[in-house]
This record gives sequence, C-alpha cells and structure tokens, in this order.
Amino acid sequence: MDAETEAVPRGARHRVDRTRARARYDRASVHAILDAGMIAHVAFSVAGQPFVIPMLYARDDETIVLHGSIASRLMGELADGVPACLGVTHLDGLVLARSHFDHSVNYRSVVVFGRARAVGDADEKAAALSRFVDALIPGRAAESRAADRNELAATQVLRLVIEDASAKIRSGGVKDNPADLALPHWAGVVPMRTHYAAPQPEAGLADASLPASVRGLLAANEATA
Repeated sequence: MDAETEAVPRGARHRVDRTRARARYDRASVHAILDAGMIAHVAFSVAGQPFVIPMLYARDDETIVLHGSIASRLMGELADGVPACLGVTHLDGLVLARSHFDHSVNYRSVVVFGRARAVGDADEKAAALSRFVDALIPGRAAESRAADRNELAATQVLRLVIEDASAKIRSGGVKDNPADLALPHWAGVVPMRTHYAAPQPEAGLADASLPASVRGLLAANEATA
C-alpha cells in the first residue's frame, strides 16, 4: 500500500479502497481536477430520501461555490448544513482491450465531503458570483454586468467547505491479460478531448467583435487541439 493511502485512516469516508494506487489525497491533485470541471453532482439526504443534483460550480480556495434559486427547497436544505457529497469526473480516453473484461477508460475524478453554508452578505454574494463567472471563462466577469440587488435577492449562493476529499486517476494504456496478447484483436487507447466550436454572437450586438475572454478561450482550445 502506498504511503499516501496509509496516511488516511482505515474507514475514513474519503479513503479509496479499490485500486488504491490510483488514489490521490493531496490538495493540489484535488484542486486541479475540480478546476478543470464545470459540472458537479451534489448528493445529500433529506428525511431519508437521497437526492443527486447536477450543478454548475466553482472552486474558491477550500470551498465550492454553488448557486440556485432562493425558492428551491433543495437549495434550502443544503443551506441548512446537511452532510453533502460532491463528485466531479473527466473522461480522458477509451481503453480498448483484447478482452471484454479488460476494457476501461482513462479518467480523473474527485469526491468531496462537506457541509454548505448560505452566503447572506450582499457584497460577499456578489463576489462569489463574480468568481463563479470567471471560473467558467477567465476574465468574463469584468466584461459583463454584475448582479443587481433584485438578482442577488433571488439567488441562493452556497459555499460548501471541502472537509475531506480524494481524487482517483487512471491513465496509460491497456492492461491485457498476458494470455490474451496473441489474440488477433485491436487494442489501444482512443483519447477524448473537449473542444469549443466557433462562437455564435447574439443578434443586435453594438459590437460583435469577440471579447478578450472568448479570444483567450479559443486560443487555449487551439493549443490543445
């Protein structure tokens, strides 16, 4: 067993017990995977009924910023500080083996445990939403209008504290059974990438030229193509 896993107490809620060599517990690994994503699945239980909600999110230091309607009952339950679990996964490739059993995927995933608190202060709420917009596309918050008083009043903003977290990563090639290596079947990895298409401006724009944030996004997109 690796030293990193050994340092996590047996029975801890974030300990990875299956394929422990893929586990990462350091904050740098956890943060990197969170920062590369946009959608998290947030799970919690209310009166014995489990819920899982796909939500846009942004990491801000050791908290996860979530937002939704102030009228949402489930957002209200989360705001009350019920124990919650949040999961993020990126698929990086299809791993095609010579046997059905050894097919897999390359991936990066994070599971976070914590409790959320409601952001009540208007300035803090506005700052959290600005951070949220910049997490989706860096620099965009300065290029768009901040939320006004009515919009802030209609929005529930939560900060879920990262109490415990673990990452799990699979990379590399096929792990075929040695007995299958002579079989005449193709094996290998089909990489997966997310890319942005050409922007589609709204009609009636006073200036249809692309802002710096979108140009930067497209440049990064080209660099990874």
